[in-house]
Amino acid sequence: MAERNDISGLLAFIGREGDWRERLQDVLAEHLMPALEEFEIDHDGLADLLGEQWSGVLWGCGFEDFLGQRYDDGNIVDLYLKRRGWKETALNRAYFAALRDAPVSLYEVSDVRPGASMVLRDLLSEAPPVTVREKSATRTLKQWDRIAVRVVPERDHHVISGALLPFRAEAVDFLFAGLRDALKLKKRDVLRLSRDQLMGCAPIFTSAWLFIEIDRALTPAQPQFTNSDGDDVLFHDLRFPLASGVTQKTIAQRLDQVKDFLPEGPKFWNWLAVRKARGGKGSGGIMLDTQMEGGTVLGSLELKGKTLLVTVNSAGRAAKVESLISAAVGDLLRSPLTTIRTVEQMRAEQRRDGPRETADEIPPEIARQLMRDHLDKHYRETLDAPIPALGCKSPRQAVRTAGGREKVIGWLKHIENRSAGHGEGPIAEYDFSWMWAELGLESYRR
Repeated sequence: MAERNDISGLLAFIGREGDWRERLQDVLAEHLMPALEEFEIDHDGLADLLGEQWSGVLWGCGFEDFLGQRYDDGNIVDLYLKRRGWKETALNRAYFAALRDAPVSLYEVSDVRPGASMVLRDLLSEAPPVTVREKSATRTLKQWDRIAVRVVPERDHHVISGALLPFRAEAVDFLFAGLRDALKLKKRDVLRLSRDQLMGCAPIFTSAWLFIEIDRALTPAQPQFTNSDGDDVLFHDLRFPLASGVTQKTIAQRLDQVKDFLPEGPKFWNWLAVRKARGGKGSGGIMLDTQMEGGTVLGSLELKGKTLLVTVNSAGRAAKVESLISAAVGDLLRSPLTTIRTVEQMRAEQRRDGPRETADEIPPEIARQLMRDHLDKHYRETLDAPIPALGCKSPRQAVRTAGGREKVIGWLKHIENRSAGHGEGPIAEYDFSWMWAELGLESYRR
């Protein structure tokens, strides 16, 4: 018996009808050719670049758009159901008709129940959120993901069509810009589209996704690392030889007097600074930031034999710590020898040295609890910390105004979605609901 998503009969029908076969190819070209021509690749090259699975999804985007096209001599679904509908099940006939009339749109995912359902909120219309029954997609989609897809009514519930494109943040921006340009809307105009507008703009969704994904595949972005000062991360190891006749005890006594150097044993110090606003330069990169004792760890100092080893993660911090040490120790140390390594070089060394084995490895369940406790502490402190994305206001401050509240909601969705993308483990499983409640935003988390 034919299944609801069995389109073999419809495809065979299209293949026998010359005009309709050519029209399908024309619609597919509208979806794919702008990006293919821009990047000068062909269909085979696209499959090699993105993978065969995406070739099928992209074909599906054009095919579903084609099913809704109306020409002077009619619509392919109407014609097929009239001539061959008697061969299809009632459910299949209803699905083809519903898919024909369903526009593609951009949806925000929430309340994901793996293997069962999810809630979709249309970001391009005022339609209320809708629950869709879905098995496979709900096993990979995460809270606040954004997807382009068609929502299709089916008897007493809704399902989604087969062509689903997950949209990254930059693809969303590219899509919105394309829609505004196509509809001649100004940047400040609210982006709300009618059903007919969405039907007519279907190729823009595919193109926006393709432009971003092809660009990423051709030029994979290297993560940019910064520290909490906003400096680019370059690991500096400064080795200060002790002057002739100087003992470790003498150096330790001097270093103990530096208020920013927190002793952690007789030969080790953490260099701390008052905690700063997170976010660095706001470059969108990855920030390396370690906190302890109410401050930010800027580096470490350790006496080893006849050497004081100082480790920091930027050139700026290297200059600052050298100045502090010089003021505290004077001529008891000689000029340092400095080794500089990039993040990639550090990773290469770790891969070369291999994983460290330890007899007292922390049990997994305790490690998970420690990570959850750390995340609780981190995010609780974040609620009172200035956030660049919120205009350098803390979430508690920003939420007091309507405009700030919208920014906080977007910020919460961003960090929750990013956390869920870690796959498995305490970071991906972390429950952010308390943060929404703490800020009085529970009703917006749907």
